Amino acid sequence: MNLEQQTISSRRITLIDALRGIALLAMASYHFTWDLEFFGYASAGLTAHGPWKLYARCIASSFLFLVGVSLVLAHGDRIRWPGFWKRFAMVVAAAAAISLATYLATPGSFIFFGILHQIALASLLGLLFLRVPALLTLVVAALVIAAPYYLRSPVFDHPALLWVGLSSVDPRSNDYVPLFPWFGAVLIGIGLAKIAKAAGLFERLANVSLGQTFERPLTFIGRHSLAFYLIHQPVLIGCVWLFAQVWPAPAQDPKLGFTNACQASCQDSRDAAFCVRYCACMLAAVEKDGLLTGIMKGDQPASARTRISDLASTCTVQTEDAMSPGEPQ
Repeated sequence: MNLEQQTISSRRITLIDALRGIALLAMASYHFTWDLEFFGYASAGLTAHGPWKLYARCIASSFLFLVGVSLVLAHGDRIRWPGFWKRFAMVVAAAAAISLATYLATPGSFIFFGILHQIALASLLGLLFLRVPALLTLVVAALVIAAPYYLRSPVFDHPALLWVGLSSVDPRSNDYVPLFPWFGAVLIGIGLAKIAKAAGLFERLANVSLGQTFERPLTFIGRHSLAFYLIHQPVLIGCVWLFAQVWPAPAQDPKLGFTNACQASCQDSRDAAFCVRYCACMLAAVEKDGLLTGIMKGDQPASARTRISDLASTCTVQTEDAMSPGEPQ
């Protein structure tokens, strides 16, 4: 995850380590909020929609951008295969461990292709672009980012292809970072790093310092990014769990929790008036089918998820019909 950085002068660019450290701390803040939500101290759906969703995407994008930059710094002149394969194996092993641990903890939403899986695959594919002109790399990056808008197809709905990111409906997962569109962030990092290298910018960045007070802890975290990633969430969730044993969160009405989460999700793409009607329809539908408890626990079998998708389609049509011109409001 933290590739060796080498410049022409063989000086390590501590600023990049510091930026990686900042991204890791931002990630920890997001995960801590997710933990509070998981234990009932924050409203259901808080981190999955709205500003928190945008925050999470910015964090993931920054990580992947830095992966691209690090590939150019470490292997831009020539690929150092021993070091590459060593670090690649470490990331793959960590990704596999994350998948196994989350499958045991939350089988209905386990992480089968999260940020570490993406970093491993993107690091490998990124090597193919180290000799590609910077402008062409950036063009490909734009195509990769836009791919979900023009290449989505039910063909990719098979479980073995969900890592591609072009399925008709995104799968349920606590961390889903598929090849498309996220590989585009790595390609942007590669393309811009090539431009910066040609302009001599890296030599100047090697002299930039944030000051010892801030730089030392940030660079330490950035240089041990994989260890920080693997350790921080168990520590955070363990602390929240211990707190919950002494001061448990107040019990939340599942109907209210469902409605709040539904409206937060809905308002990512529709107006508030539509979402109020739509979520009322969904609440009535999932209660009637006995699905509410499973939804709030986040553990639904495939058949239940299919049924929920059907109910969502039905409620969308009913709500649009009810709000169409000439219909009673």
